[in-house]
Amino acid sequence: MSIIVICGATATGKSDLALSLAEAVGGEIVNADSMQLYRGMDIGTAKLPLSQRRGIPHHLLDVLNVNQEASVAQYQIDARNIIDQLIEQSKPAIVVGGTGLYIKAILDDLNFPDTDPALRDKIAKQAEELGQDVMHQRLAKLDPAAAAAIPKENLRRVVRALEVIELTGKPYTANLPRAGSSKYPGAKQFGLVMERSTLSSRIDARVEKMWDEGLVDEVKGLISQGLLEARTAQAALGYAQVIRFAKGELSESEAKEETKRATRQYARRQETWFSRDERITWIKGGSRQQMLEEIISSTISLR
Repeated sequence: MSIIVICGATATGKSDLALSLAEAVGGEIVNADSMQLYRGMDIGTAKLPLSQRRGIPHHLLDVLNVNQEASVAQYQIDARNIIDQLIEQSKPAIVVGGTGLYIKAILDDLNFPDTDPALRDKIAKQAEELGQDVMHQRLAKLDPAAAAAIPKENLRRVVRALEVIELTGKPYTANLPRAGSSKYPGAKQFGLVMERSTLSSRIDARVEKMWDEGLVDEVKGLISQGLLEARTAQAALGYAQVIRFAKGELSESEAKEETKRATRQYARRQETWFSRDERITWIKGGSRQQMLEEIISSTISLR
């Protein structure tokens, strides 16, 4: 098997399982978490430090500065180039992360229209003036399917969808993958899932750990490096809340609790996204070794 995907909601243990899988099959890891692309965003993204990677190569970590915008179109190019190289070397690519669109960008026939910075800025300014409700209602009139898929709180994606519609004259959903249009039809996808109460407890514990490890200081340091100069990085879970704390808009305890709440909401959206993909084999519960054995037994020709 050339490509194995480990996906699922945040805090389900994807990174640890991917490490064990890579060790077992002689593979290398390809990051599919959009925020782990950023240098310095380590604590808040639960990025594995180099000392804990067991000598296994990790690709597409720390490739952007925080003042740069992440692009799924560029990610698609970079990730596929890396995966194709690994296939040529007969090394399994272990794709791991919870950013569903990035995983689809690797596997499926997504087309990414060009962007127009001037148009994007115009729509973004309208969003600042009119608010998320008005912009989401505008999207619902132009492309109801896109509005159903994109929550109004994700204003950046709403703006992008409106930009694509104006640029192409077509619904944003016209650029989503078609059924059966996989670039890597032999890829195996495995999703980690756990009971909602268990996952909520793990999320709360993770946020507490991030605060204990110095998330506030990490964010303050990144602000001096340009974190507030681009929209993408500053919107990351935890970072957005600490920025509001730094601005005096929230107390520190409010920022922490808001991070927990927002992360739980994000986990539910991840579950909804991945549940639509019938190609995913779901793994629920069990020890890491049991999950590892289940994945290996479900795949063929790993090497």
